[in-house]
Amino acid sequence: MSRISKAFENKKAFIAFITGGDPDLETTEALIPRMAEAGADIIEIGIPFSDPIAEGTAIQAADERALNAGTTTDKLFEMIKRVRAKVDIPLVFMTYINPIYAYGTEKFAKKCAECGIDGMIVPDVPFEEKEEVDSICEMAGIELVSMIAPTSKERIGMIASQAKGFLYCVSSLGVTGIRSRITTNIKEMIEQVRTVSDIPCAVGFGIATPRQAHEMAEVSDGAIVGSAIVKMIEKYGKNCIEPVCEYVKEMKAGI
Repeated sequence: MSRISKAFENKKAFIAFITGGDPDLETTEALIPRMAEAGADIIEIGIPFSDPIAEGTAIQAADERALNAGTTTDKLFEMIKRVRAKVDIPLVFMTYINPIYAYGTEKFAKKCAECGIDGMIVPDVPFEEKEEVDSICEMAGIELVSMIAPTSKERIGMIASQAKGFLYCVSSLGVTGIRSRITTNIKEMIEQVRTVSDIPCAVGFGIATPRQAHEMAEVSDGAIVGSAIVKMIEKYGKNCIEPVCEYVKEMKAGI
């Protein structure tokens, strides 16, 4: 059983997102083990990129801060390798196809495996074009996490039937960011998934409060939170570890 599968075993999972290298790599390296201790079941690490098309203003700004601090993909790999010696929970990269191609797809997947990355999310690669990335991930033992959205509709069954790790259910149209209300019928989306697969389904985009996390976890297998954490990191900078970990505890309790 993979680490990702174990994260959902007999419980609802809390998945926390941070941008690697925001505000600097040293803070990220210290933060990941503490978030795991605070209750994060999976940690998504965004590779900073100059054109993150799925991201709202909070994560765009975090990418800029990380890049300005000198974060590179190779430095992230080195940092993750050190962190992996301290944490057992799954670590998943969130990135885009351009940085993967620029690095070299096969080399990128191999480096992910070497440093202990369990999965990869690439939001700008549609299901129909995922084969090249998926095949190389499979050879490296990395699970390529698929996404479904409110607009996926008749494609949901097709995507779910081939999904690995967990299925990332996008709760709202548009980019990442905090939303006061989530109006998508997540239950209906997951019922469609269940007709073809029992893969864990986690809901992301817009979740910021323990109540929202609880509501999403009631109809799914877990909740993903990114922008709310990233905004805390922006507010506190290098002193973000304690407030972020308190927030993680609250969200895990909500779930």
